[in-house]
Amino acid sequence: MKNVLITGGAGFIGSNLTEHLLAEGGWCVSIVDDLNDFYSPDLKRANLEEVRRKGSVQFFEADIRKPEKLQPIFDENEFDVIVHLAARAGVRPSLKEPKLYAETNINGTLNLLELARDYEIKQFVFGSSSSVYGENEKLPFAEDDPIFHPISPYAATKAAGEMICHTYSHLFNIRTVCLRFFTVYGARQRPDLAIHKFSKLIWEGSPIQMFGDGSTRRDYTYIDDIISGVRAAMDYDASMHEVFNLGESETTELSRLIELLEDSLGKKAVIDCQPMQPGDVPITYADISKARELLGYDPQTKIEQGIPKFVEWFKGKQE
Repeated sequence: MKNVLITGGAGFIGSNLTEHLLAEGGWCVSIVDDLNDFYSPDLKRANLEEVRRKGSVQFFEADIRKPEKLQPIFDENEFDVIVHLAARAGVRPSLKEPKLYAETNINGTLNLLELARDYEIKQFVFGSSSSVYGENEKLPFAEDDPIFHPISPYAATKAAGEMICHTYSHLFNIRTVCLRFFTVYGARQRPDLAIHKFSKLIWEGSPIQMFGDGSTRRDYTYIDDIISGVRAAMDYDASMHEVFNLGESETTELSRLIELLEDSLGKKAVIDCQPMQPGDVPITYADISKARELLGYDPQTKIEQGIPKFVEWFKGKQE
């Protein structure tokens, strides 16, 4: 058995990863999550209950900003790998609380790397974000593109987290694998994210806010494909520090996304047009050639298949 610590494991990506590892077998899974109120803690508890029906996990309610709460967990367990997904997420909320984002996403990551150093844990997988690219004019976005011009506090904290990972890898012989996620969606998606939020509003017949003219484009990535990339990163054993894009490498206009949701929900959206928001980027688009080559990453779910899958899950939660 290998021992893995998943931070943020009660959340969207973390709970799906936990479920995958339990189904795979051979893993002893521990979860750290503070169950904060960024969105309903009850939803995170429900995620944990679903996961526990698939197998046994250790759960520790702890805040990654507080190393004194984390250290006893490391004292009691010998982890082979840390998958660090816990973070304050979202571009727009980070404009309102930049200090909280810095404390969680930068200091929290530093705390975990310090513990990895102290307890000689040699594999550290960091959940980063496509937002680090900012208003990148080169398409598609490649890992060696500059990330020195983030346009939100959230993006800045994720870029800083990657740099701290590089530093600890260089100094302390920790393999750090940074994964830049591109607009992840699927079962258990956070309710504040567009696909989930739009689905709820369309279902209720309430207006949805469309920022801009509908021409912004995102590289939407289905959760199963993201999990396959994370799982490969847990086994990655080449260079000591690496950065990978995990996306579908296709873009979809916001207006087209709304059409797909309407088709799957069987209801028309009421559109409330709004101006573009500060911190939002016009496009995200992943070059995944590096992940294909080094991780064997091969996304399978097109947006036309992924949206109906999400809506099937969503409808099940409305019953």
